[in-house]
Amino acid sequence: MRLTLLVAVIATLGCSRNRMSAHQVELNDVAARYAAAWSSRNPESVAAFYSDRGSLTVNDGMPAVGRPAIAATARRFMTAFPDMVVRVERVEDENGLVVFHWILTGTNSGPGGTDRPIRLRGYEEWMMDGDGRIEESKGHYDEAEYQRQLRGGSPRTP
Repeated sequence: MRLTLLVAVIATLGCSRNRMSAHQVELNDVAARYAAAWSSRNPESVAAFYSDRGSLTVNDGMPAVGRPAIAATARRFMTAFPDMVVRVERVEDENGLVVFHWILTGTNSGPGGTDRPIRLRGYEEWMMDGDGRIEESKGHYDEAEYQRQLRGGSPRTP
């Protein structure tokens, strides 16, 4: 009986994985590589995901337009959080708008930092170009929660 149940569970897992569309597999791959780029301490590796004139906007701020400006934005985060790790929470295609949900952890130990750990959830809304590069990214995270953690509030874990 246990062996039959185990075989049924394995078969179900295999079938659900096979039902994942090729598009979703590709999105998962891009999201994993993008998160790894943010965790790499190499800002140019983040910028490489963008088209030549791509843009990155964080919390409705001024957009960083073009790879050099995007690399500069990534560098600011990487400098502030030298141990930063970005993980994929999930990635979805919502009728052509790709939504990349992430979790960022790190310690604000860069120059002038607070030496406080943070753990934030956020997401980016991506418009992709025909070559599979990000044309426009609008990033969002809870700024008040970010500031609370920098002041010494412990990261909230769901």
